[in-house]
Amino acid sequence: MLRSFFIYLSKAAWARKIVTGWSFAWRMVSRFVSGEKLEDAIQAAQTMNAKGINVSLDHLGEQTTTPEQARQSTGDIIAALDGIQKSGVRANVSIKLSQIGLVIDPALCIENLTAIVSHARQLNNFVRVDMEDSTVTQVTIDLVRQVRAKGFDNVGIVIQSYLYRSEDDVRKLVDECVFVRLCKGAYKEPASVAFPRKKDVDKSYDRLAQILIEGAVKHSCPKVSPDGRFPPLPGLATHDVRRIEQAKVAAKEASLPKEAMEFQMLYGIRRDLQEQLAAEGYPVRVYVPYGTEWYPYFMRRLAERPANVWFILSNFFRR
Repeated sequence: MLRSFFIYLSKAAWARKIVTGWSFAWRMVSRFVSGEKLEDAIQAAQTMNAKGINVSLDHLGEQTTTPEQARQSTGDIIAALDGIQKSGVRANVSIKLSQIGLVIDPALCIENLTAIVSHARQLNNFVRVDMEDSTVTQVTIDLVRQVRAKGFDNVGIVIQSYLYRSEDDVRKLVDECVFVRLCKGAYKEPASVAFPRKKDVDKSYDRLAQILIEGAVKHSCPKVSPDGRFPPLPGLATHDVRRIEQAKVAAKEASLPKEAMEFQMLYGIRRDLQEQLAAEGYPVRVYVPYGTEWYPYFMRRLAERPANVWFILSNFFRR
């Protein structure tokens, strides 16, 4: 019920106008969004790096509706790569294909994606393509494969454990040694395509994490790069301690070195856990969002599961 409500709010123009006008809203969001400018994100990355934590910069924005907007977003992402290069922070970038033209024209999207990945390769950097709702899962995978077929191996993808199809997707991607970020999923999906119960999503997550871990060993996939830009093949995105502990056990049983598996979390959430894992010697990457389009991002964080409402509030009052 709450999940549907927050997803509805994320797309409701009237709600956006009200919420973004509240000073209290920005005070709360500012714990989870680094700021509205690239400089804010770079500063946050420097703070994370000082704690031994790598970063992925996420310029907020999606569902562009004109070619001009898509090209502007492409330029903003390229500027982020330049900002990383200039500042020397241990970071890469994360993007959504709907930012760069997917819903307008797939041909425009692949043109923009190629430009971003090409620029990243010139700077010896990495691009993570985020996953959106299930209506674009296949085309997202297809476009990532198209770019890799052009010789760009500095691009990875996100797979969501709540989709029934994800096990098959992960097995194929692992065989191709594609960098996979595994998350549970933040969109409202019908029971025809996704597990409706949390316990089944968790079981799927553990199963997929094990496939990634075993695949990384089997194919001798790379460890995190010394400069923190390139992740290892398994990127496990979760704040769920049970999922993390299960992955640690699976990695130990598979004899996967710590440097060949990365835990990934969101900016401002479970900072204690981020630092704990880094202290244990695991690569940790924090997704640092920035930009003016923070409203839908924040609503989706609330929609992921009802407990996040209280979780985020408790984090806010602990700051």
